[in-house]
Amino acid sequence: MPINLTVIIKSKLESIETLKSLLLDLVQNSIKESACLQYDLHQNHDEPHTFIFHEIWENQDGLDNHNQQSYIQSFFENSKPLLLETPILYKTEKLG
Repeated sequence: MPINLTVIIKSKLESIETLKSLLLDLVQNSIKESACLQYDLHQNHDEPHTFIFHEIWENQDGLDNHNQQSYIQSFFENSKPLLLETPILYKTEKLG
């Protein structure tokens, strides 16, 4: 069963471009994973320090494997000083 995620990440104002670069690297690496069905990054037009991921993973095993990748672990560590707050993750079910 596919796993749908929405992740909201807020950058400190002085770190927007640095965090954006790290997030774009995540996209480039994540879309190469076989379990990745969709991995879209958006930037809020009215609040450019807010980034939103829309992700679809083939299954829970694929998502678990993704979260163990070295580039994900590096992102979690390197992004900490750039974040305004802890990212918010929504695991959702598509209704329509």
